[in-house]
Amino acid sequence: MASATATADQSAPLSFHDTWKPRANPWLIAITVTLATFMEALDSSIANVALPHIAGNLAATIDEGTWVLTSYLVANAVILPISGWISNRIGRKRFYMSCVFLFTISSFLCGLAPSLGMLVLFRVIQGAAGGGLQPSEQSILADTFPPAKRSMAFAVYGMAVVLAPAIGPTVGGWITDNYSWRWIFFLNIPVGIVSLYFTRKLVEDPPYVEMEKKKRVPVDYWGLGLLVVAIGGLQMMLDKGQEDDWFSSRFIIGCAVAAAVGIVVFISRELTTDHPIVDLRLFKKRNFTMTQIVMFMVGASLYSSTVMIPQFLQQLMGYTAEQSGLALSIGGLVLMVLFPVSGFISTKLDPRFIVMCGFILTTIGLFRMTNLNLGVNFATAVSWRAVIACGLPFLFVPINTMCYIGIPQSKYNEVSGMNSLMRNVGGSVGISFVTTMLVRRTQSHESTLTAHMVPGSPAYDRMVAGLAGAYHHAGMAMPDAMQHGAAQLYRMMQQQAATLAYVDTVWALVILTACLIPLPYLMQRPKKTDAVVSMH
Repeated sequence: MASATATADQSAPLSFHDTWKPRANPWLIAITVTLATFMEALDSSIANVALPHIAGNLAATIDEGTWVLTSYLVANAVILPISGWISNRIGRKRFYMSCVFLFTISSFLCGLAPSLGMLVLFRVIQGAAGGGLQPSEQSILADTFPPAKRSMAFAVYGMAVVLAPAIGPTVGGWITDNYSWRWIFFLNIPVGIVSLYFTRKLVEDPPYVEMEKKKRVPVDYWGLGLLVVAIGGLQMMLDKGQEDDWFSSRFIIGCAVAAAVGIVVFISRELTTDHPIVDLRLFKKRNFTMTQIVMFMVGASLYSSTVMIPQFLQQLMGYTAEQSGLALSIGGLVLMVLFPVSGFISTKLDPRFIVMCGFILTTIGLFRMTNLNLGVNFATAVSWRAVIACGLPFLFVPINTMCYIGIPQSKYNEVSGMNSLMRNVGGSVGISFVTTMLVRRTQSHESTLTAHMVPGSPAYDRMVAGLAGAYHHAGMAMPDAMQHGAAQLYRMMQQQAATLAYVDTVWALVILTACLIPLPYLMQRPKKTDAVVSMH
């Protein structure tokens, strides 16, 4: 891979340490910017378990209440890819602090919302503000730490964006059960204030950001509009698809058409304009393209398992939201231990080998879930997530490090925005795939099982008679006992069909993840010269 471009005066490229160093301690900066990112990542999942309470309190249906989640995700996804462009125009520190401020204020307003409509409006603002936090932190870390130390810095960042969504349901369930759903939003206020204070004191823009800000390039309004249509339509389709039965819904068809047309026209526009909102030419670099593919799959793996495990525990095992969330949260302890380990070994070994090991560990973790059944205990459920989590740090840290290799510093903000977008879109695709697969496979297994559940079938009659006998022995009249026995058998059939659907879904994820194991070796191995960066 070629090293970064030479500086404007055609002199030899400068190393990172020769270009710029922050005045504050880099690790204080890392902790400061991670605070707000953790807060934003937590909000992506903390409201999930509170939806029934929110809908009931605001006189809305559960379906209407899901817009509290959808509005946040759509606004968040739209801002992610343009966060780099905004940072270059107004300054990264100013943009980051503006996002933290708006996120904190909108969180306060969400907690005070008197109606569902107002809550959705404030969630849109919150999602838009949150969309700028993760990519801004990534680019701040990339500039604050030299290439040799970025792996450890991104390990801290990874703990925030991976651990927060995992513990979100547990924290949200505990707050909702013991206080009020409004406190899941008020929780952000003190964190936001602390983050604003220390960001103002410690974080600063490097010289190249100041130079980019002074360029005053024209705004690509067409590109901006097309991006909003494309990403908004895609996110709406993925989030609402299964709920509206996909393409049997005119709304979903409209979203799909808007997304498809918007993406095609957007790509054409951005590749031909002189000042694009998103520089798609970055995808000409093989390593950048491959890291985005891997980051997409990391998002799909992370979020799909985060949804699937608690859903199985609650719907089929009878766990409470807090208990099922705890099964995920314990896996967070594994992440806290392994992220620093991954950050350390990423500086010692070929990152392609580390990513391959990450896919292997994730595949093993998913494979262990293929034997799930209604007799599993809590420890087994905890181990599912814990083993899957073992692979995530070895994917996340080296990919976040490698995506900047060979990229000029002036493009760091855009790289960070694209990284976050690919992870979030991957998560949306993963959740949509899992949700749809579970519903469709459950229907298929129910159809197969009910074909044999007919009066007159010897096996059916024996099972109903056995269940009826138990009810009759408990004091129920035989006619009522027979009805209850048949109803109980049907419920058992539904549980069995759903369990088989979960097994099918896990197997699909195992096969998909296993196919990705050789993918890292399509990347180019980093060279020492790849650590050289440019200010322009």
